[in-house]
Amino acid sequence: MFFRMLIAAFALCASAVSSEPMSAAEFEAYVTGKTLYFGRAGEAYGAEIYHENRRVTWSFLDGDCKEGRWYPEGELICFVYEDRPDPQCWTFEKGPRGLIATFANDPASTELYEAQDLGEEMICHGPKIGV
Repeated sequence: MFFRMLIAAFALCASAVSSEPMSAAEFEAYVTGKTLYFGRAGEAYGAEIYHENRRVTWSFLDGDCKEGRWYPEGELICFVYEDRPDPQCWTFEKGPRGLIATFANDPASTELYEAQDLGEEMICHGPKIGV
């Protein structure tokens, strides 16, 4: 319940901000070593661990984690994952309460906002084994 209220509060602040996209260097300095939780439309969306060397681990908070990496493409920050090699590119802006991410392929459909950095490990279940 608290997490949902926190996400709703961040959504209100995120929509009121308009700034320039972060550079790759600014993004890297902000995210490296953190686990960030993202929300969308007042709901939990997912979390990502930002490792050294632009490596990432993403989860939709379902215990299924995907390894990937990010790289700059002009003003965009693009991500590729082990199960999805086609780039997922975003612009990131720094809002008053954290990052605001806009999906470059369809900016009207997906805007995510940073909900929090819990300073905890994200739960990732091991590979599925068996039938």
